[in-house]
Amino acid sequence: MFRIISGKWKAKKIAAPKNFDVRPTTDFAKEALFSILENKYDMQSISVLDLFAGIGSITLEFASRGCQNITSVEMNPKHTAFINSTASELDMALQINVQRGDVFDWLKKFRNKKSFEIVFSDAPFEMEEKKYYELISLVLNNKYLKENGVLIVEHQSRMKLEHPNLVDTRKYGNVSFSFFEPNKEDNQEL
Repeated sequence: MFRIISGKWKAKKIAAPKNFDVRPTTDFAKEALFSILENKYDMQSISVLDLFAGIGSITLEFASRGCQNITSVEMNPKHTAFINSTASELDMALQINVQRGDVFDWLKKFRNKKSFEIVFSDAPFEMEEKKYYELISLVLNNKYLKENGVLIVEHQSRMKLEHPNLVDTRKYGNVSFSFFEPNKEDNQEL
């Protein structure tokens, strides 16, 4: 179970089926994250890419706050169906484009096609550290971020990500968000 914290569907509880193996971002961490993002971006005018979308906790939070252009990538077909049905129930279906597929394959397939202000990744915590770096490279080196964009990687706090584009890491208990800026040389081409 998770709840939408703010926006049109503030305090709405979303119950996932019991057999789903998910770890939605805690309310505390989600609230802190969106506080940071809403100080930087106008939610109604940005585009968002939600990687490892799970059952849509982050996707639905963006949609509730008025974001009109969200792409969610999730491999589990039960999870993608759940996001789609929940989005329909809450009148968010036009805001959310759910793509079923492996995140790494998806990033390789759609490189240089579309850029986003926010790319959010909540990979499974057991994912190997080297895969986190592969993910960061795929996003930063394939123009997934707009010039004013940010890649946010959610990870276990005990993992310390090092990268030239890392601008900040915020810790909320055992969860941390690391923020990465776009590659500088790509910015001149946009």
